[in-house]
Amino acid sequence: MAVREIFAGMPWWVKWVAVPVIALIVFGGLILNLVGFVIGLLFKVLVFVALVGGLVYVVRKFMSSSSSRSDW
Repeated sequence: MAVREIFAGMPWWVKWVAVPVIALIVFGGLILNLVGFVIGLLFKVLVFVALVGGLVYVVRKFMSSSSSRSDW
């Protein structure tokens, strides 16, 4: 028995309204957890990139200022 056969005699609102609402109720917590995990991961990646970029900037600034002075 295929899914198409199950929904064949059902009204349109069962397929397009009731089933998605039930899926959101059942899997809503899982979906929210996954979205929160992805957003948190993206935020951590952005923080990492910003910190590494800042470190590279500071090191290059320090190296250029120390190489211009001959007393080191």
